[in-house]
Amino acid sequence: MKKIGLILMLFSWMSIIKAQILMTPMDDYPRISTFDELQYPFETKKIQLSNEITVAYADEGKGSETIIFIHGLGSYLPAWKKNVEVLRQYYRCIAIDLPGYGKSSKGDYEGSMEFFSDVVIQFADKLGLKQFVLAGHSMGGQISIVTALRYPQRIKALILAAPAGFETFNEGQKQWFREVVTARSTALTPAQTVQTNFGFNFYKFPKDADFMIRDRLAMRFAADFDGYCYIIPKSVQGMVNQPVFNLLDKLTQPTLILFGKNDNLIPNRFLNPGRTSDVAMAGYNKIPKASLILIPKCGHFVQWEGAETFNNEVKKFIDSGFITEKK
Repeated sequence: MKKIGLILMLFSWMSIIKAQILMTPMDDYPRISTFDELQYPFETKKIQLSNEITVAYADEGKGSETIIFIHGLGSYLPAWKKNVEVLRQYYRCIAIDLPGYGKSSKGDYEGSMEFFSDVVIQFADKLGLKQFVLAGHSMGGQISIVTALRYPQRIKALILAAPAGFETFNEGQKQWFREVVTARSTALTPAQTVQTNFGFNFYKFPKDADFMIRDRLAMRFAADFDGYCYIIPKSVQGMVNQPVFNLLDKLTQPTLILFGKNDNLIPNRFLNPGRTSDVAMAGYNKIPKASLILIPKCGHFVQWEGAETFNNEVKKFIDSGFITEKK
């Protein structure tokens, strides 16, 4: 009964905010045969890893520092468009599609945080990158944290955009996630719900993010859509099965944390009602060398809605030599 009640609450809240979302007409989006047909904002390359995984990536700009950008759950490398197109003027910016996502290979992947962490390191090895900065959004933030803990000598600094892992869940809540998010539920998500779900990622849904909805709707017709639907619940299980909050004090890297003050996803409004700032501060206080930036009028997609502030803070962080300030 508790699970049913939470689902009903979720749909009730969705109906309330629906009017705030930019709606894509149901018959006004492309149909693709494979994810490779998605239109990306940057030239996309592919690289084969030793475990037969193919990683799609964009490699833009040059500079004394290299940043690898890792997207969040259900997302892809274009999520970093507003950041790469600016920061590439100063640094080498590499945005990847995680296995199972975007134009990377689909397969029977375990989806654990260690799995994705190993992919990041193998990918860096292929490019000959010995040290680099990791930038992760949401789930990508948790992957970045795990990678920094497991491979501290490889990660120079962390940029965490609304990272998963700062919020904690009890065992019952973790089981709820495991039961609710399945490959079948992902595959059968109605188009209208896809639109509504995207609205949760923003304080006010911006018109220039509408392509994310269009792409997600187009994906449903792709031959490799089943692989995408498979990796979503595996990724959710990976996050809840490997909490990182109690390990944050072991991070040795300088860390820049950025949250939108109006994040609708962190904390989870149905399982952990509360304020985003409290979750952000809890994680910030655990990390030895960290700076925290809370951007007003921004939601979960802080690097998109607050792109100008986000980019400026990243540049300041890197150009200062990764200086952090505990206030």
